[in-house]
Amino acid sequence: MGLEPITPPLQYSSVDEGFGTMITPEENNLLTQTGPRAPCGEMMRRYWQPVALSEELPKRSAPLKVRILGEELALFRDDQGRPGLIGLHCSHRGTDLSYGRVENGGLRCLYHGWLYDICGRVLEQPGLSACDHAQAGEPGGGANRQAIKHRAHPCQEAGGVIFTYMGPGDAPLLPNYEFLTVPEAQRSVTKAFYTCNYLQGNEGNIDPVHLSFLHQHLSEAQPPLERIVGGSGETDNTLLARDLAPTIEVELMDYGLRICTLRAAEAGKRYLRITNFILPNLSAFGGSTVGEGYAVHWHVPIDDQTHWKYIFMFNRKRAISEELRDKNRADISPDYRLMRNQVNRYQQDRASMATKSFTGMGFNFQAHDAFATESQGAVQDRTQENLVSSDKAIIAARKLIVNAIRDVQENRRPQHVMTDSGSNRFPHLMVISELIDDAVDWKEYVRQLAGKL
Repeated sequence: MGLEPITPPLQYSSVDEGFGTMITPEENNLLTQTGPRAPCGEMMRRYWQPVALSEELPKRSAPLKVRILGEELALFRDDQGRPGLIGLHCSHRGTDLSYGRVENGGLRCLYHGWLYDICGRVLEQPGLSACDHAQAGEPGGGANRQAIKHRAHPCQEAGGVIFTYMGPGDAPLLPNYEFLTVPEAQRSVTKAFYTCNYLQGNEGNIDPVHLSFLHQHLSEAQPPLERIVGGSGETDNTLLARDLAPTIEVELMDYGLRICTLRAAEAGKRYLRITNFILPNLSAFGGSTVGEGYAVHWHVPIDDQTHWKYIFMFNRKRAISEELRDKNRADISPDYRLMRNQVNRYQQDRASMATKSFTGMGFNFQAHDAFATESQGAVQDRTQENLVSSDKAIIAARKLIVNAIRDVQENRRPQHVMTDSGSNRFPHLMVISELIDDAVDWKEYVRQLAGKL
């Protein structure tokens, strides 16, 4: 098989095995199908997942009909402001609860008035007969009210996002990531709709070589807020274009993968970039705040052919400027759709490919990413791939996903499901973008930096 699992401890060279091979249709399905009862879907339900931005569900707002991991649900805030995620269809006769009334501690169905709290308990069944009320022993009750277990998933709110746990048993801890815990002024989050499977979206984040092509600006005068790389007088854009064939190494971490990319820079220097794949469906990389923070893309399946990309940015030292906030939301409509999309061919301007951008699709990376991943098809056919050595992070990440799926199938807790509050912190989740001396060992350099946090 092309996807033999990684068995820790990982020998770094082991992820190189299988280059040039293609995975089977069954393996592709295993990695991409996330609905109920699908092995990957069962695995993803063991982790907390974003279900909405907090701004989508302000207090006293209407409930939302949401679709996540192939399931349709109703998201609402009760009259205490607590988020709840419950089955979309009323347990009585199946009416859509997202139209319901938020009152009396829960969400009331418009058809017969059944009232549900955020835990799925039926609080009231007001349309019952006097005989039914007598059997229940309380007004508004029902003989079987306590026996009804309406679908409900616990929710937590952090970092401007509502998260849900859709798995069995007690929920694990929500990972205590920096980007979820800094003050509101020091973070920014939005989301964007993508018409492709979650996996190809996330694999774009852990592909270091594409940065030298897909996102290239051809004139340094064009892009706003271009970042100067630490230890250098040059921009990230310039350094990425200088070395098109970087050295790539991966290191197995408790949260997933640390990805190192080394490019030739000025004499005696190398351009070091550290990014991360975080199980099961997110990645951390530089962005506009690198050095004092980083960016995260969290790819959440709506179904197997569409997903939401949650786009985080944070700074651990200072407030995010309004200019950067605007940049984080640029070219995204009020309903979180990309202005440049498949329908308008990403507004490609081929004349601009000569002097402005490599793609002719403007300077917003979200549009570039959408083009690259959506054009692979709704679900990329990986049986037709011809992988090369620069794809080692993608191969390793796929193996970790397979490992997590097998852990669930064999009743083990998958990697990076947090249950111990003492270990629920991630100073070693490092993102770096700077020049280092040729003689510096990157692994030791990163460990020393992590030890200072």
